[in-house]
Amino acid sequence: MRRLMLLRHAKTETDAPSGRDQDRRLDDRGQKDAAEIGDWIAAHRPAPDTVLVSHAVRARQTWDIAWEAMKDRVAAPQVEILPELYGADPAQILETIRTATIPANPRRLLLVGHNPGMHEAALMLMGSGDPAGAKALADNLPTAGLAIFDFDVKDWGDAAYRRGKLVLFVSPKLLRLG
Repeated sequence: MRRLMLLRHAKTETDAPSGRDQDRRLDDRGQKDAAEIGDWIAAHRPAPDTVLVSHAVRARQTWDIAWEAMKDRVAAPQVEILPELYGADPAQILETIRTATIPANPRRLLLVGHNPGMHEAALMLMGSGDPAGAKALADNLPTAGLAIFDFDVKDWGDAAYRRGKLVLFVSPKLLRLG
């Protein structure tokens, strides 16, 4: 069994001072939401043992703040910054999942990336699972939204569209409502 967590970066400023989309930073709400989702991950184990993060500033900040919220309660994962996750489409995201090898064949994998690719990948990976989560995820993977899937595979190379079981979909907004 393998667990995949897809986390969209948290809320950002509209424009970066540099004018480059990759340089956009988290705004105040985004920082709060990233900490909240990190706290949730630490409280709802198992935590990821490998984390793959887009190189965009907002994705790296989301992970850094989430990690800060969980670091005293979970083992440190292997973290890799991947430029190919920036602007990745579902096919690129699936390929990243299938080739996750640091550490060797991790059991629990977290990707921190961007829409529309992350949302589209979540919808394409989902084959079964939580109906309420599927309904909530149908329209959008919101900022700091986390979709958790289990795959009944021996290694990530066998992960495929429609093979994931949606275990849970959670976001800071849903946590506040719950």
